[in-house]
Amino acid sequence: MKKTHNFRKDKSSVVFNSSQNIIQGFRHIEMIGNLTERNCSTVFYNIMMKHSDPYYFRLEMNPNVFRATFNTNQLDASDSSKTVRINVIDSPQPPELISSPDVSKSVMEGTAVNLICSAEAPCPKQPPTLSWTNIPKSANIITQLQEKPDKTHSVNSTMTFNASYMDHKMNISCTVTYPRNISNNTTVNSTVMLRVMFPPKETHIIIKPSASVTVGTNVTFTCKSKGSHLNNMTYTWYKRGQKTPLAQEKMMSFIVTHNNTGWYFCTALNKFGNQSSEEIQLLISGSFKAVIYGCIGGLLALLVISAVFYYMRTKTKDQRQSQTNTRRKDQTADKNEDMLDISSNNAIEINMKSEMSEKETDEVHYGEIDFSKPHTNHINKKNPETEYTEIQRKRQINSVQKQEELYAQVKRK
Repeated sequence: MKKTHNFRKDKSSVVFNSSQNIIQGFRHIEMIGNLTERNCSTVFYNIMMKHSDPYYFRLEMNPNVFRATFNTNQLDASDSSKTVRINVIDSPQPPELISSPDVSKSVMEGTAVNLICSAEAPCPKQPPTLSWTNIPKSANIITQLQEKPDKTHSVNSTMTFNASYMDHKMNISCTVTYPRNISNNTTVNSTVMLRVMFPPKETHIIIKPSASVTVGTNVTFTCKSKGSHLNNMTYTWYKRGQKTPLAQEKMMSFIVTHNNTGWYFCTALNKFGNQSSEEIQLLISGSFKAVIYGCIGGLLALLVISAVFYYMRTKTKDQRQSQTNTRRKDQTADKNEDMLDISSNNAIEINMKSEMSEKETDEVHYGEIDFSKPHTNHINKKNPETEYTEIQRKRQINSVQKQEELYAQVKRK
């Protein structure tokens, strides 16, 4: 019933009767649940602004067993503990956003943070949806529909992450969207700024006009860094090879000379820690070209040395090969000379055998002459034996001369 709890006096106050299928002033109303389980829920669909009023619940059990209206305290009209008051607003309440620990008051880098976004779910059959914006990279999100102690429902979304310096001053929002039976859904959100305390990060140097200048140029070094409490951050400048700092300020300027070139770095410091930048080299114009030319010259020298080494190695290899071939030729010549000696010896032996054969033939002829035709009438002639001896001596002399001549010819060849 709407507006009044007096069921008997004003029947027009009834907006819904489940037993008679009566619905007045609403497009659709539905009762869900089970009475035996003490669950009696009523859903009002497509509620409008004109539906704002107090509502009373009446229970009837037939036949005339039990009839009662749950109304306000008759003695105290202000007591609405037994009355349902429906207030329809143009837009829903924003979600509740709770942080643990409180990120709006700053948390240390690396701290585990829980952000809990909660939105009422007046109709559990059509609960709202929750979404997050600017989600940290390490975040883990869990969303679920929960029942509260008073039996009403809400949608809770919990996001857990580790605070990072990259999330510092990030606006994290939780948006709730309520479905409606009209063209556009209703969305509302709540936002919290994440404040993270952290030591210096991404420290680096900026040189103006550049890192390569001419002598007499005024250069400016600037130390850049991210960190908490930037206004209270201190900077210190160093040069490689020098133990004492050059300056203690964010910017350092000087006129370039040949003595102040070299490698520089800076250190940023706050109450949470410190960090040094990478070294950067200050050069005089032309020095860089000289370095390049020196590197090119060194490479060329290395190539020349490598070529000479390769040439000497190849030449040594060729000499060794030539010596080996010479030894082989000498060995071949020695073998040929030995063969020639053997051939000459064989020729001498053959000649000697031939001469021996001639000797035998001469002796046979001598015998024939000696015995068949004796010269008895010539007493003054020489003795045949003496003549034979002379002939034999001459032949031996001739044979030796021939052997010497043949040996000489073979040796010359």
